[in-house]
Amino acid sequence: MGFEEDAIGFYPDASNAPEGLIKRGINDRQSLHRRETEDYLRNELLRYDERASKYWNRDYSSIQAFLKSVEPNRARWLEALGDFNLPKGRLLAEEQFMQTEHFVAKWICLQLTEKICARAILALPRGIDEVPLVICQHGIGSSPERVFGFDDPEGLYRAFGKRLAEKGFAVLAPLNITEAAPRARYTRLALLLGKTLWGLEICKIRRLLDYVLDLPRIDPERVGMWGLSLGGAYTLITMPVESRIKVGIVSAWFNSRIRKMIIDDPRYSCFLSTEEEHIFIPGWLREFTDSDIVSLICPRPLMIQAGKCDGIAWWPFLVEEFEKAKEHYKKLGLSERIELNLHEAGHEIRFDPGISFLEKWLRKSST
Repeated sequence: MGFEEDAIGFYPDASNAPEGLIKRGINDRQSLHRRETEDYLRNELLRYDERASKYWNRDYSSIQAFLKSVEPNRARWLEALGDFNLPKGRLLAEEQFMQTEHFVAKWICLQLTEKICARAILALPRGIDEVPLVICQHGIGSSPERVFGFDDPEGLYRAFGKRLAEKGFAVLAPLNITEAAPRARYTRLALLLGKTLWGLEICKIRRLLDYVLDLPRIDPERVGMWGLSLGGAYTLITMPVESRIKVGIVSAWFNSRIRKMIIDDPRYSCFLSTEEEHIFIPGWLREFTDSDIVSLICPRPLMIQAGKCDGIAWWPFLVEEFEKAKEHYKKLGLSERIELNLHEAGHEIRFDPGISFLEKWLRKSST
C-alpha cells in the first residue's frame, strides 16, 4: 500500500467542519490505521527467508554435527511453546475402557501436581512383551475414544488406535482440551505466564510417556506418534522437544505455514481469518515454518499424510513445503526416512500406508 500526499487531513479546520465530516474523518483514519498496520505486519512476516536465515546454521557433514547445529533452534522452539516442566506424575486412578481378544485398554490418570492431572487411554496387546508404542493423538473437537472408533460418524479416524493395538502395538491416546473457545481462554492464561497451552499439553504428553515407558512390557526404544488434524500439529511440534519419539506420522496438518497463517486464499482456510486464537504460537514465523520444524525431527523417520480434497491446504503449496523438508534428509543421505502420502481424499487418517510406515521403522530400532 502506497501513501497519498495528504495521509492525515480530512478537513482544513476541525472547528469549522460539519459534524458528519468529522465523523467520517474519524472512521476513515481508523480504517487507514488498521490497514496500514496489517499490511506492515504481514509484509514483515513475508520476509521469512531473510529473517530465518539469521537463526539457522545447519551442518550436514554428519548426523551428529547436524543435531548439534540445530540444538539452539530446538531450545528456542521449546521456549516459544513454554516449558512447564511439571514433575513426574503418580498413578491416581485407572478404569476399564474396553477389551477384545487382542488387547486390553484402560483410562489412566496421572496426578502431576495438586492442581493438574494428565489423562489418556492406554491399550496393551495381550500376550506380547517388548512391544512398540504409538502415541495416537486426537484432533480438535475430538477425543481419545474416537481414536478407538467411537463417536466418529464420518469414520475419519479409521479407528486407527484400535487397529494398531490389534496388530500388536501398545497405544497411548492422550486427552487434550478439544474445543476452540476453551482453548482460547486457557491460551490467554498461559500467555500471561509467558507460555502457551501447547506447551502445557506437550508437557502432559511427556509425563504420560514417562509413566508408560516405565512399564516392563513397553520397548522404550520403539516409540512413535501419529495424530490427525490438531493431533497432527501436536505430533509435528512435540517431536522436536521429545527425542524418545523415534517415528512420526502427521495426518492432515502439515502446510505451507506462512500462507496458512496469514494469507487469505479461496483454495484453503487461513487461520488469520478464524476465531482459533489458540493456534498462534509466539515466534512461530520468526524461524519455524513446517519444513524448518521438520529439521528438528530429522533424522528420525517422518510421514506426512495429506489429502488433495482437504480444505486446510492447497496441495501444490503443501508439496512445495514438503520438498523443502525433504532436503534436510536428502543432504544427510537419508531420503528414505521421509515420505509424503498425498492421496485423493480429504481430512482423514490413511491407515494402510501409515501402518506400513510404522511397521518399517518401529519393528526395528531407528536412529
